[in-house]
Amino acid sequence: MTPEELRSNVEKALDEIRPFLQSDGGDITLISIDNDTSVKVRLEGNCIGCSVNQMTLKSGVEMTIKKYAPQIQEVINLS
Repeated sequence: MTPEELRSNVEKALDEIRPFLQSDGGDITLISIDNDTSVKVRLEGNCIGCSVNQMTLKSGVEMTIKKYAPQIQEVINLS
C-alpha cells in the first residue's frame, strides 16, 4: 500500500466514525501517519474534555482505522 493509499484509507475510517463524534459535539482530525504504523489524531470539541475519550479512541477510532489499514499499530491523540 502506498503512503497515499494508506492516508486515504485512514481518512475513510475517520469519515466513518466522525458522525458519531459530531453527534456528541466533537470531531477528529488526522495529524500525521508515522512509519506507516502510527496514526496521530486530534480529538476536538466536546471530545477534548470528555472522560470517555480514551475509550472512544481505543475502541472506536483505533478499531475502525485498523479495519481500513490493518498495518496501523497505534493511534495517538494529540490534544
